[in-house]
Amino acid sequence: MEADLLRFSKEDQTFMQRALALAAKARGWTAPNPMVGAVVVKNGRIIGEGYHHRAGEPHAEIHALNQAGENARGATLYVTLEPCCHQGKTPPCTRRIIQEGLARVVVAMEDPNPLVAGKGLTQLRQAGIIVETGLLQQEAAKLNEVFIKYITTKQPFVVLKTAITLDGKIAAVSGDSRWITGPAALRYVHRLRHYYDGVMTGIGTILKDDPQLTCRLPGGPYKNPVRIILDSRGRTPLTAKVLQGLAETPTIIVVTKAAPPSQMAALAKTGAKVLQVSPDASGRIDLKQLMTKLGALGISSVLLEGGGQVNASAVAAGIVDKYLVFIAPKIIGGATAPTFVTGTGIKMMEDAIRLSSPQIRRFGQDLLLEYYPAEDQGENH
Repeated sequence: MEADLLRFSKEDQTFMQRALALAAKARGWTAPNPMVGAVVVKNGRIIGEGYHHRAGEPHAEIHALNQAGENARGATLYVTLEPCCHQGKTPPCTRRIIQEGLARVVVAMEDPNPLVAGKGLTQLRQAGIIVETGLLQQEAAKLNEVFIKYITTKQPFVVLKTAITLDGKIAAVSGDSRWITGPAALRYVHRLRHYYDGVMTGIGTILKDDPQLTCRLPGGPYKNPVRIILDSRGRTPLTAKVLQGLAETPTIIVVTKAAPPSQMAALAKTGAKVLQVSPDASGRIDLKQLMTKLGALGISSVLLEGGGQVNASAVAAGIVDKYLVFIAPKIIGGATAPTFVTGTGIKMMEDAIRLSSPQIRRFGQDLLLEYYPAEDQGENH
């Protein structure tokens, strides 16, 4: 990474950081498109900037070029993702960049979309524009980790979110779990619901807590995620809060063939989408198959807010792309108090699923640890 940065000036880095900050302003709004920011610079001064606001609306480069106007000729464009070169809901950005006569384009990362994938860079170079890539590439890739997963696999990026006490519990022995974390962490969870396309939980959480699973933050606007309920036997009560307000906030009830047809019909009558998935070997919902089906429905990301068994199933199925673990400075004890991953567990430590080194943030008294699955699960220390 350091070697890559040596190819660019500090000024280049500053302008690309600005483009990344602009892109992040649209977090939660652009799916299934990526978040993209663009900055037009001439004589060391920003003359135009913009970001992609929502899918179907103009891309970041177009906003920046519109702001720059005729001054764009001979300027440098900094953009966080390779400009598109195909006709989609909007015209190709490469055509506009060439027409405006830019002299140089600096790109953080190539577009993994097979429709682009280097073709946009080639078009720009063939037009005589100096093109450089790789500036703050890791930051750009992290910003668009959801898009990268979805565009290359057609399956959603899955984030497992949990809140635990210092001794690893998600509830007391009585089952009481409100609230483990403080107000700042709870507000951030609602923000996460805005960031991701869907929020998924199991029927156990619905029967125990009857949550709304919506984004409730002051000062909006925010969007609600699609609510996805893992309910193999179709036990969701028709009075459940997740079956309210379906016109604004859709709900998908995921069942198996174990769900009675009459109950599936009653659930569908509420306006919820009933999605039947094959059972896995244990009779629970086959989560790998479910991810394929959700991807086909255009859901590019899922925030998993499940209990210990649902989390265990997700981990065992290998569908979790990121872990967000809130740790509260509390100890509740209890041999039977649940942990955030239950299931049958492993027998030997060498078989444990390893995670990356965490990124740590603080929310009031609580800590948030962000992990990814380690790339080499076979390497033991």
